[in-house]
Amino acid sequence: MAARRAVALVFLINGTLGAGWATRIPAIQQHLHLDPRALGLALLGAAVGALVAMNLAGYLAARWGSSRVTVTAGLLFCGSVPLLALAPSLPALVGALVFFGATTGSMDVAMNTQGVAVERRYGRPILTSFHAFFSIGGLLGAFLSGIATGHGVQPLPQFIAMAGLAAAGLLVASRFLLPAVADAGGNTVAFAFPTGALLILGVIGFCSVLGEGAIADWSAIYLLHNVGTGAALAAGGYAAFSLLMAAGRFAGDGLTVRFGPVVMVRLGASMAAVGLSLALLIQWTPVALLGFGLVGAGFSAIFPIVLSAAGRARGMASGNAIAAVATCGYVGYLIGPPSIGFIAQAASLRAALTVVVILSLVAATLAPVVRSHPTGH
Repeated sequence: MAARRAVALVFLINGTLGAGWATRIPAIQQHLHLDPRALGLALLGAAVGALVAMNLAGYLAARWGSSRVTVTAGLLFCGSVPLLALAPSLPALVGALVFFGATTGSMDVAMNTQGVAVERRYGRPILTSFHAFFSIGGLLGAFLSGIATGHGVQPLPQFIAMAGLAAAGLLVASRFLLPAVADAGGNTVAFAFPTGALLILGVIGFCSVLGEGAIADWSAIYLLHNVGTGAALAAGGYAAFSLLMAAGRFAGDGLTVRFGPVVMVRLGASMAAVGLSLALLIQWTPVALLGFGLVGAGFSAIFPIVLSAAGRARGMASGNAIAAVATCGYVGYLIGPPSIGFIAQAASLRAALTVVVILSLVAATLAPVVRSHPTGH
C-alpha cells in the first residue's frame, strides 16, 4: 500500500533530521562557547516547544486530518534545522530550539496519527514498523553527521543539505498519505488530558520513554566509570541498545500479531528490567553490553503499541488521544535523564538506574490496558 510506504518515509525523515542535529550539538556548543549549564538551558527550549505544541497538533489533526498536519509540521521542521546553526547567541539558540521542538513534536503526533489510520486500513498491527524506520533514520542521521564532521563540514551546510532532501521527501510522501476523511472528526478538544484507561496508557508510555532517555544519556557513563570499559567501548552500550531496538521494531508487528499486544508489552518491559538488572549486577563488559541490548529489544515495541491503543480510544478523536499519551511519554523523556543524575549524585549511578528497572516492572504490571479500546475524556 502506497500510504504505508509514505508513512515509513515520513518516520525515516523525522529520525534522520533529529539525529543530524543531536550529533552536531558539540559543534554548536563550541561555536557559541556554551558551558554545560547554558547548553542544558538551551536544550530545555526544545522540550518546552514540543510539550506546548503536541496537544495543538492533535487538535489540528482531528480537525483537518493528520496528513495535512504531518506535511505542514514536517516542512516547518525542515526549516527549523538550519536555524539552529545560524543562531548567533544563547537567546537566539533557545528561540530556535523552541521552534525546533514545536515542529518536531507536532510532526511526531501527526505522523503517529496517520500511522494509526493506515494501521486501521490493514486491520493488523503495523505501527511498530514505522517506529523501526524512525530508528533507522536516527542511525542514518548519525552516520551522515559523522561523515560531515570527518570531512570538516560545518553544521550549517550539512543542515541545509539534509533539510532540503528531507523537504523533497516529504513532498513526495504527501501525495500518498491518507486523506483527511481517514482520521478527521470525532470528539475534538483543544487540550486533551488523559484519564481512565488513557491515563494508564500514558503511565506505560512515561515508564518506557523515560527508560529510553536514561539509557541514551547514561549508558556510556555507566560503562566508563562503573564497569571500567575504555572510552571507545563505552559507546557500545548505546550502540547495542539502538541496534536491538531497531531490530525489535522491525520484528514487533509480526510478534504482536502472534502473541497479542498485552503479552508484547509485558514481555518487553520484563525483558528490559532483566537486561538492565544484568548490567547493574554483573559488572563485566560483555554482560553489560548484552544487558543494554536487551533493554533496547524490550522497549522497542512498547511505545508504538501504546500509541496504537490510544489511537483506538472511544469518545475522543485519534489525534487528541495520541497527543495526550505521547505528551506523557515526552514528559518521561524530559525528566528522566536529569532525575537519574540527581539520584546518582545523592546515592550512586547504579541506584539511579535501578529506578528504570522498577518503572519497567510497573509497565509490565499495567500491560492489560493495551488490550481494550480506552475511553477518552
